Amino acid sequence: MAAILALTVASAVTQPAIAHADPFVGAAGLGDPYYPDDGNGGYDVGHYDVSIDYDPSSHELRGRTRIDATATQALRAFNLDYAGPEVAMVSVNNLPAGFDRNGEHELTVTPLAPPLPGLPFTVTVDYAGVAENRPGEGWTYADSGGAFVAGEPHSATSWYPLNDTPLDKATFTLHATVPADWDVVSNGLRTADTVAGDRRTVSWESRRPSLGYLTTVAIDRFEYLEQRRADGTPLLSAFAPAATHNREDEERLPEILDFAEALYGPYPFEAAGGIYVDADIDFSLETQTRPIYAPWTDLQTVVHEIAHQWWGDSVSIRAWPDICLNECFASYTADYLWPERMEGVDVDAVYRETIAERRDNERFWLIPLANPGPGQEFSSVYYRGPLFLHALRAQLGDAVFFGALREFIAAHSYDNASMADLRAFVQKKTTTDLTGFFHAWLDSETVPPEEYLFPGALRG
Repeated sequence: MAAILALTVASAVTQPAIAHADPFVGAAGLGDPYYPDDGNGGYDVGHYDVSIDYDPSSHELRGRTRIDATATQALRAFNLDYAGPEVAMVSVNNLPAGFDRNGEHELTVTPLAPPLPGLPFTVTVDYAGVAENRPGEGWTYADSGGAFVAGEPHSATSWYPLNDTPLDKATFTLHATVPADWDVVSNGLRTADTVAGDRRTVSWESRRPSLGYLTTVAIDRFEYLEQRRADGTPLLSAFAPAATHNREDEERLPEILDFAEALYGPYPFEAAGGIYVDADIDFSLETQTRPIYAPWTDLQTVVHEIAHQWWGDSVSIRAWPDICLNECFASYTADYLWPERMEGVDVDAVYRETIAERRDNERFWLIPLANPGPGQEFSSVYYRGPLFLHALRAQLGDAVFFGALREFIAAHSYDNASMADLRAFVQKKTTTDLTGFFHAWLDSETVPPEEYLFPGALRG
């Protein structure tokens, strides 16, 4: 995610075991350090098939979501994360199931026949009602009269039920029906676009696993830009009526993808593009394959969100304290590597100037990169993250630094990783003990000592 910031102080992997009074009931949360109620225990999702019908004039949303999952324990009851319109019916393996909405975003399901450990099962949820306007947290009304979904860490629960945790990635299909004079854009590949009478139905498919907040839908009267990479990857970008001024930057998407691929390895998805919306939001978001861009988007923002396709989308965090793994790398790519390699900027000089300006500002160093704290995830990772990575690059040298990043991405593609994983991985690439360096830059709430501020070539 790229944001307008002010300096403020304030394939599924194994899920952690969460104690529950009843061993046949899936946990209602997975104990994330920042969002302990997010996610659910007892199952892993393989695929979401979401069908919606939306009327822009009334904001009425009707949906049916089918979830294909595998039980990891016997499930007399289990939870989904959902905060959208009213639920009408739930079924498990095509049999009616009991359900109850509770808490902030819990949908507790009680099947007639409990799913058994190791066996696949399906859950289908039907729902309908007004899709509430939740700017920054999900379903959002556009100034044009359309709508789109964007928000981090939460957004998906506003329009479909899911296991909303970084630990349960799944593939995703969307079928969206709207009035015939509206368009629909989502993640991955557009597989169908048909008009019957006064209604249009568009289908999209994401063939690589995704997290909930990285899925999206956008409904508007779009103008399109179709491009193609040299390897044939289709690039489809959409512009809401008031966002066509962004077209020039988006035309550079093939170049930006080539640039990022040279840094981090092969582009990890089947398609790419962008969705330029018409709404007053203060962030852009790396929704998988096709980021959501705010009207103020510039070239630097596009580079940032494309870097996230590797850092955040393909390789996803294990828990929200690991957010530097997403934002530090995307920010360094856009703020340092693109200016250096594409525009000839002396980024060592930029680094030294920034340190000179900030080293005596205690507030600048207060939020630690490795654990910013709940509500502060999207702060220091943007302005201190690039400094940390540039210092690490100077400490290791370019060959080791960039080689390690490519290897790390390859080792964790379509999976999860943590900042602890990154620290251990990088340490294996050098005989220099990095304990003090990592502690000073990632764990500390004060300016790093001189030896870590100016390692290697930065000493000059």
